[in-house]
Amino acid sequence: MALTALVHDPRTDGEPDGWAAFTARRGLHSVWDYGLMRLEAWLARNPAVLGVVRDGDRIAAAATVLICRPRWTRRFADAPGGRRPGWAEVYMPWLSGYPAIVFDPDLTAEGRRAAVRAFERAVLRHVGPGLLGIAYRSVDAETAAAVSRPLGRTWRTDPTTVLANAWPSEDGWLAGLSKERRTSIRRYARKIDRDPTLEVREGWGRADADPHELAALINRHRARLGIARSDPRTEVAGAFLAEFVRRPDVRLLTYRDADGALLAANTLLDHPSSTVLQHWAARPPAEGGRHNLYFDCYLRCVRHLVSAGRAELTSGRGLLEVKTSLGFSTRELHTVAVPRPAVGSLGRSPR
Repeated sequence: MALTALVHDPRTDGEPDGWAAFTARRGLHSVWDYGLMRLEAWLARNPAVLGVVRDGDRIAAAATVLICRPRWTRRFADAPGGRRPGWAEVYMPWLSGYPAIVFDPDLTAEGRRAAVRAFERAVLRHVGPGLLGIAYRSVDAETAAAVSRPLGRTWRTDPTTVLANAWPSEDGWLAGLSKERRTSIRRYARKIDRDPTLEVREGWGRADADPHELAALINRHRARLGIARSDPRTEVAGAFLAEFVRRPDVRLLTYRDADGALLAANTLLDHPSSTVLQHWAARPPAEGGRHNLYFDCYLRCVRHLVSAGRAELTSGRGLLEVKTSLGFSTRELHTVAVPRPAVGSLGRSPR
């Protein structure tokens, strides 16, 4: 196996040959679309690039990588091709709980580690001698094994939440919840459906929403909950959402009051094997928001899960106690940190 790797900057480089075929073969979510990656990168303080590993002409592995700089540096990213000291985060913005490095299913364990070596050396060439290290975020145990090494450090992070689809209807899901939770969800749904002062709209590929209003709500919600200092992402941009929510595999759910004010919103990423409850944002009741819209959103997401026959619904890494009460289980995640001396020097897989 003779692997080659190249880093593509979506801001300046064309889509890699065979990229659409690879994403279809691997069943990747919509955020891996190269056009969306280009738009997000232009708007991000830490723009993502795409590392592609090939075995001949065939793509064998790929990873999205945020080239990060300290928070005290200026707000905007360097121009394409810029070289400043920083580190690389293998991380997919706005897709919580999924690894940002993916492999062709035909790769063996040794093949995966060879692909990681080739990928890391390409990142080192792209960033230059100022690279401080590489961190792989939100990876499962199998992926962690492929990227870990003696000089690196691996630790568990907050798990992601998963609801496996095991019911013919939403009633089956509700029947498995506690009586108190089941009763309250049904009561909330009836109250919302009968409220003449509340407009609820949901649809796939919606072009009617104001993306900047939506972005403002999401960013306020994130800021109110607290953004970790280690989070490398920029605020979500309205220009990105303008394209994103128009996709046919993205459902936008919105709640508005009688005056048209946006109270809450959710984006749901459709996927045959793993549908994603992605963004959720709401005004707090003290600022005119409504109680219990959160639970109504989950009811609608589960309704799609079972009616479309999807395998599972994932819902990120927060509010574990609440999500457990809604029937979710957890999936273990890890972070693997690789210091500069160990970048590209991955050994053979453990025996």
